[in-house]
Amino acid sequence: MTTINIDEACEVLKNEELIGLPTETVYGLAGNAYSEIALKKIFTLKNRPFYNPLILHIKSVHYLNKVAKNIPETAIKLAKEFWPGPLTLVLEKQNHISDLVTASKHTVAVRVPNHSVALELLNKLDFPIAAPSANPFGSISPTNASHVNDYFGNDLKIILDGGMCSEGIESTIIGFENNEPVLYRNGSISVDEIIKITGKITILNNNDSNPKAPGMLSRHYAPNTDTYLTSDINTLIHLFPNKKIGLLLFKNEFNEMNNYKVEVLSKEGNLKEAARNLYAALHRLDRSNLDLIIAERLPDLGLGKSINDRLERAKKK
Repeated sequence: MTTINIDEACEVLKNEELIGLPTETVYGLAGNAYSEIALKKIFTLKNRPFYNPLILHIKSVHYLNKVAKNIPETAIKLAKEFWPGPLTLVLEKQNHISDLVTASKHTVAVRVPNHSVALELLNKLDFPIAAPSANPFGSISPTNASHVNDYFGNDLKIILDGGMCSEGIESTIIGFENNEPVLYRNGSISVDEIIKITGKITILNNNDSNPKAPGMLSRHYAPNTDTYLTSDINTLIHLFPNKKIGLLLFKNEFNEMNNYKVEVLSKEGNLKEAARNLYAALHRLDRSNLDLIIAERLPDLGLGKSINDRLERAKKK
């Protein structure tokens, strides 16, 4: 059931059930992070492998010491700069944090969401929330309540409707190795913004067998329709004659658009707008009974890196 009743959602969570939760990035499949029952339900409903850690959502930076310890000074600076917001920090966990949350690692991923509904909910609870994206494992992330309803409407008692997500792609994930900052996942905060605080950063590659943080698998965020990523739309299109093709374009700059199902991420070429529109556009294309989707690679700078990262992982391997 889709609703705006936060008190009702709190009761569902206290009863160790799951809800659909709006955040500024994507909608989450949320459960009580201190309940083994709820955590197992998250993995089961998403069909998510247990080796892939979850992200804890907490109410404020002041709550951080309840779930993490030995926190580097740089992490505190990042939290004060970007929380509430789309930044996840991977830190040494407190001993009471379940191994289900952390995939049996000694670290836990944590963030404070920047969404009024999520924050009001968290402030009514005495436990943090584990909330990976509210989609079957590997599928396109949801950025409105209807996406969640399409995926899990029969399985969730409550889907909180917080409107369309303002950022539209997942959080940037930063960890620390030997107290030095490491980028685990590109996201809604660009690497350039992070470096303004940290001075430097190490970028790690995806890891399919033993991810150190959520969001590190090479195949993810993917439509059911075969998807290709290219910097040369014209050349690739002609390799698929007589096919029903969907085009995912950055800007409105393709001359033959009338022949195809087209989604334009930002007519003005605004990367923030493109990020906000990305998943909704992919959902529409995926529902259009196409033979394939061809996505245009965006400029590889700022949020363009994050969008390209999602499209790279969504493409046909």
